[in-house]
Amino acid sequence: MKKYERVVENLNRALHALFATDPHVFLIGEDLLDPYGGAFKVSSGLSSRFPDRILATPLSEGAFLGIASGLTLCGEKVIAEIMFGDFIALGYDQILNFAAKAVSMYGRSLTINLVVRCPVGGNRGYGPTHSQSMQKYFIGIPHLHLFEISPFHDNGLLLNKLVNLGQPCILFEDKVLYAQRIYTVGVIDEYFVAEALDNEQNFVRVFLDEGSTDEPDCVIIAPGLLSVDHIFVVEESVAGGTWGCEVAQQIYERLWNSLKHPVHLIHSKESIIPSAPHLEKQVLVQAEDIYTAIIEAMHAQD
Repeated sequence: MKKYERVVENLNRALHALFATDPHVFLIGEDLLDPYGGAFKVSSGLSSRFPDRILATPLSEGAFLGIASGLTLCGEKVIAEIMFGDFIALGYDQILNFAAKAVSMYGRSLTINLVVRCPVGGNRGYGPTHSQSMQKYFIGIPHLHLFEISPFHDNGLLLNKLVNLGQPCILFEDKVLYAQRIYTVGVIDEYFVAEALDNEQNFVRVFLDEGSTDEPDCVIIAPGLLSVDHIFVVEESVAGGTWGCEVAQQIYERLWNSLKHPVHLIHSKESIIPSAPHLEKQVLVQAEDIYTAIIEAMHAQD
């Protein structure tokens, strides 16, 4: 008997609950209908229960993101599923120049309840056009909100918030997380503990449970994880104009007087992403890369 729920199961359950309680929610995208239920099975079972509100489309992200935005202008709430996050580039214009701008370009504020679900990331051997981290291309667009799933946040609460946000948003879903278990705040295992850093549990800190109140030597900030001597921001995308840069800038604004060392950014190599697993690992940031960067930075200050 399974003792825990995986992230993909939590997402699927969240979607079913949302559709059962809100008749204005629609799902649109490619290959959503049962028995397939989407490329990663996040949408499994929805078309059987809610056939009139699951809209399967041809292979055209630009087309179905335009339809999704139009539905929101009619007062509906729409979740658009991108099969692989890389393909969101084909619908970039609809997000940048229509959905995000429609909130305010008609002389009055309009409600655009649009959620674009976007599976991203590598380490699955999917190759150059199915493995990228696309977050950096959407940073700084007015009225567009960016979110990340994590194994420490219940997607039922998250999706209910996003479909009622009133402005378009993108929910980035790291594909590697789909198979991982959902954790609750508290003891994770014999080594790690998780604690919420705010009342709404938007931020979670994961740390070694050593029964110590000593300050840590370093803090690692990353999607799905979270006076300090060193701060490291880790992201799977390549360097330049990323959310990690934004995080570093926010840290500098708030902690400048207490920072002992610069914020360190850790990225993947500037390259296409190979399909072969051993080559993919050479390009995408790995645990050993993070370890090496931390050790080198800390030794440099000795």
